[in-house]
Amino acid sequence: MQVKVYSTPTCPYCRMTKEYLSAKGITYENIDVSSDPVMAEEMVNISGQMGVPVVVIGETVIVGFDKQRIDSLIK
Repeated sequence: MQVKVYSTPTCPYCRMTKEYLSAKGITYENIDVSSDPVMAEEMVNISGQMGVPVVVIGETVIVGFDKQRIDSLIK
């Protein structure tokens, strides 16, 4: 299962999301949208929003740090 986290270095919810995934043993690709405008545009196209974090697990998009949704998808 592929997991991507669109984030910024200064976002506390991004940090919590990445720490949560790591604690669960989930490998993920971190994409810093603050330094990559192409990936920032991709994130907006995927989520319809500018807010971070955006977590993509398989084909499912989660906006924000949502433990319940993350847990339901990584089981």
